[in-house]
Amino acid sequence: MSKEFKRERFIRREKFFRKDQMKKGIYILPNLFTTASLFAGIYAIIASIQGNFIHASIAIPISLILDGLDGRVARMTHTTSKFGVEYDSLSDLVAFGVAPAILAYNWSLAAFGKWGWLAAAMFVTCGALRLARFNVQVGVIDSRYFNGLAIPAAAIVVSSTVLLYFYLGYEGAFPHLSILVGMMTLALLMVSSIKFYSFKDLHFLTREPFMTVVLAVILLIVVLAEPQIMVFTFAVSYAISGPVWGILKLVKRLFSPGKKQPTPGGEIKTETKTGEAP
Repeated sequence: MSKEFKRERFIRREKFFRKDQMKKGIYILPNLFTTASLFAGIYAIIASIQGNFIHASIAIPISLILDGLDGRVARMTHTTSKFGVEYDSLSDLVAFGVAPAILAYNWSLAAFGKWGWLAAAMFVTCGALRLARFNVQVGVIDSRYFNGLAIPAAAIVVSSTVLLYFYLGYEGAFPHLSILVGMMTLALLMVSSIKFYSFKDLHFLTREPFMTVVLAVILLIVVLAEPQIMVFTFAVSYAISGPVWGILKLVKRLFSPGKKQPTPGGEIKTETKTGEAP
């Protein structure tokens, strides 16, 4: 047997048995939280189909809590991985895209025929586009701001609206045009370039003034006293904060006085700001 033949056979065998990164295994703990978040989203879908809208609306915020824990656990235990990022995005699409869309469709949008399911499909599609854009923009844009409304925030607006509806004493479906318009608006906000504050620069483990702790306790008490009202208020306020912030910046840019600078000829030159950082 020639040396060249043995060498070629060795190369073919090495390629055949070469192990990729996935065969080395994945981290269990953070992916368990991601799986639990996915389970909560699937339960929300099933509960919506069965007409149990309250349970479906509660499952979505639970999924959000679990989704927040998986990333934090991965960073604390230094178990972040590309697999975990991709798995988290797929889980988010189910829990915060498909689940709230089916909830809104069975609760309200079904009465509008083709416009109803098109609005639900638009919500899921824009959510998927939002997730894909976020994944490719990591490390490119300022992490303090989201480029477009985050899909979990849009999902909480939907679920908190349903919870508030039943909390106010109403029952059954709610075939109202405002839900159709609201779903389309949320979908457009997700794929827009409007900046939303991400809260990623807040540090809860640092020392803060005493009154900050007191205000946090008061806020917690208010939320626990009326969770349906407060969660809805916070969710809707955050959803409209981006457009309001953008309008205020535009107004400030249009009506702010320009800076006057003397020119070499002694004339006063007015300089107007053409842009500012978000």
